[in-house]
Amino acid sequence: MAREAPLVSQYLEGISRGAVDKYRVLFRTYVRHRQDIYALYQGKKLYYVGLASDLRWRLHQHLNDHHGQSWDRFSVYFTIGEKHLKELETLILHITGKPPGNKVKGKFRNSENLKRRLKKDIKAVQHLELLELIGQEVEEELTRPRKVGNRRQPTLGPHIRKAFRIRARYKGRVYKARVRRDGSVSYNGTTYNSPSAAAIAVRKRSTDGWYFWKYERAPGDWIKLNELRK
Repeated sequence: MAREAPLVSQYLEGISRGAVDKYRVLFRTYVRHRQDIYALYQGKKLYYVGLASDLRWRLHQHLNDHHGQSWDRFSVYFTIGEKHLKELETLILHITGKPPGNKVKGKFRNSENLKRRLKKDIKAVQHLELLELIGQEVEEELTRPRKVGNRRQPTLGPHIRKAFRIRARYKGRVYKARVRRDGSVSYNGTTYNSPSAAAIAVRKRSTDGWYFWKYERAPGDWIKLNELRK
């Protein structure tokens, strides 16, 4: 079985500035045409984090520019490809709290900040705690079917708080649908009361829609709809 390609293929850690300066020609051969994340340290304290698709010129800069006398140790981590290189740098800056040599902290692209959702979820939990304090059955509040017009709440209803997209791959094709706020599923111009009914509309035979459809739990992270019931 083929080995999975690692995120970091090679690395050097804690190399002295003097060695980098003295053997800079050698170090340039290491970093030439390589994608990498690198770090400059003052003693054991992180001073600067950067990324480069070819570190040769950047090394020359950091040995001679305003950063030159602010660091004495150098580490570099070579990655395979540069698809997530910028985000990796941003992640490091967020974790370390922006080292003194970095001017900006960076932003995550296409990522969801969960703070807003956390505030809503805390309010929901506090509401349930209040119900419990005044003696109302919490389980009854969570599972009681609500009427939507003249029909019972769709099966997804108790498990969701907002509308979202779902998708499924079948016979080499990707099918897309939308879960509405009431828990019904809109697919191809028709609204279905359950994910299974919408899945049957795609496959034309009995199908468990909880395992057929996937939803995007986080940007780019598609998982089976059944996870909502756990």
